[in-house]
Amino acid sequence: MTTGSGTKADPWTLKTAPGTAQYQMWRDEAADPPALVCQVGSTQLRYHLRAIEDLHAMLKAHGDWIALGAADEQKPVADGTVEAWGRSAGNPVGGWYGLRKGYRGRFGMYLPPLLEVLGLAELTHDPKNNRVRAR
Repeated sequence: MTTGSGTKADPWTLKTAPGTAQYQMWRDEAADPPALVCQVGSTQLRYHLRAIEDLHAMLKAHGDWIALGAADEQKPVADGTVEAWGRSAGNPVGGWYGLRKGYRGRFGMYLPPLLEVLGLAELTHDPKNNRVRAR
């Protein structure tokens, strides 16, 4: 399901929860703030690097399955989903984990598969309505 070590020279190669799209992610610790870069075709999204630990902590505290709820930045998001948490003023960064205006969404699509390959979460792999929980 994945390859790579998470550097720009050797990125993680991942698939979305339904397995329909492949993308790459890597850490950019030199960025300000440190970033997690997500390359999807020609589109590059950037999230706070701390999202890995923060999302894992939220999933552990939640204690059960939670819907991914992935959505583009401009679209509304369902309450109680990973996507909603990734935009919430109540999360550890006080708002969007996405760093690139216009491309701050899709947190619920791209972060959970990374947590799964890092051994931090379990993820369902259904055609729709996937969920995640902490390991």
